[in-house]
Amino acid sequence: MGHTAHNKTRLLNRVKRIKGQVEGLERGLEEGRDCGEVLQLIAAVRGAVNGLMAEVIEEHLREHVASPDISGEERARGADDIAGILRTYLK
Repeated sequence: MGHTAHNKTRLLNRVKRIKGQVEGLERGLEEGRDCGEVLQLIAAVRGAVNGLMAEVIEEHLREHVASPDISGEERARGADDIAGILRTYLK
């Protein structure tokens, strides 16, 4: 997937924020925060990862499935890639 420099920077920034959230979760567990707080931290991490996944899936679909500039074979390969990832991700 060829990310433009802008998209790459945006995606990396999202990953850095997720990393910070995971580190916050780790600290919360180490500090013995109550279950409710830990669950909120987990939900925030999951939401952030889901948002990242949605953004990358959308970019992949636009570049490797919907783009009029690609061949039918490339389009089929792009769709197969997404189908395989979704099967794994949605388990």
